Amino acid sequence: MDHSAHPSGLLEASDVGSQKERVVTEEEWLEKWEMGNIGFHKEEGHPLLQKYLDVLLNGRSGLRIFFPLCGKAVEMKWLADMGHSVVGVEISEQAVKDFFSEHSLPYCEEPVPEISGAKMFQSTSGNISLYCCSIYDLSSSIIGKFDGVWDRGALVAVNPCDRQRYASLMISLVEKNSSYLLVTVSYDPNKHKGPPFYVPESEIKSLFGNCCEIRCLEKVDDFSERHKQWGLDYFLEVLYLLKFVA
Repeated sequence: MDHSAHPSGLLEASDVGSQKERVVTEEEWLEKWEMGNIGFHKEEGHPLLQKYLDVLLNGRSGLRIFFPLCGKAVEMKWLADMGHSVVGVEISEQAVKDFFSEHSLPYCEEPVPEISGAKMFQSTSGNISLYCCSIYDLSSSIIGKFDGVWDRGALVAVNPCDRQRYASLMISLVEKNSSYLLVTVSYDPNKHKGPPFYVPESEIKSLFGNCCEIRCLEKVDDFSERHKQWGLDYFLEVLYLLKFVA
């Protein structure tokens, strides 16, 4: 079912209901992992990444690919197995350790000198490095720059008041000619407080439009019983390509 013609397409930044003021703390995210309240995790990986993988890679091999707010995303293993170098950041140490254990990947753990209390977990093969800390503690001087980004469950999880800060950080972490696949969600924000938060296309353009070309690749009906329980009557995933040109 295609809801692209739904009135939701007309919702703008001023129509995001009460979400603008909503704040989810780091403690709340940690509790979600501790309680196993992780309905956002996709055990089989994300079909949109499989479908548009060539768009992300653009015929290139040996890329550095960033997974912001990565959780235990199985796609990190896919890309590492293809010969790419994967870097993720996640606040939950449990999520990071679960990723390595669920894929039977040996790893080493070490502190991050530049960030108090942060840890970096790296596969012994060296091609997967996951930082356990706040994403806002990272910078290109610590983790370098990236040729590609898979942003699913990241921008939509960031507190609305932090979106500009998040976008500025992400822009600082990408190389010229990089490809950034961004998955947002669309629903009536007056019926669900989030997360995930509704991010209108107009806001994506205001956050990233000065630095890259933005193209909407696909809208997918992802409505499920879970969303029905939230009081929603539609729920879309919207995939954008952000192309950072030289």
